[in-house]
Amino acid sequence: MQYGITRTVSHSYEQAVTRVTEALQKEGFGVLTSIDVKDTLKKKLGVDFPRYIILGACNPPLAHRALQLEENIGLLLPCNVIVYEKEGSTVIGAFDPMMMATVIEQEEMRPIAEEVRKRLERVIEAV
Repeated sequence: MQYGITRTVSHSYEQAVTRVTEALQKEGFGVLTSIDVKDTLKKKLGVDFPRYIILGACNPPLAHRALQLEENIGLLLPCNVIVYEKEGSTVIGAFDPMMMATVIEQEEMRPIAEEVRKRLERVIEAV
């Protein structure tokens, strides 16, 4: 099952994180959370892990529309966007919001999920 939109880029990890953050802003998303997985796993478990970040992105107008339709949609928010290193490359990705529409099974949620997906696709392509 495909549940994300991903792309491998030639940018360094640092460049990709910066470019993703900038592209998210251009699409109306703010980054609410930033989880440094490498650092967290090192501190909590003492294990080494490649550089990997999870950005919790939110577009307030679209989130508001979704929350008006379904209060519990907050369980699936914010939209997670990832950047990580793999075998000398940098991978970027985002959770596919259309998955939310299938979980909620509410037809009114579909246009919102489609709009978020279009914006996240543009983010991924812009990097």
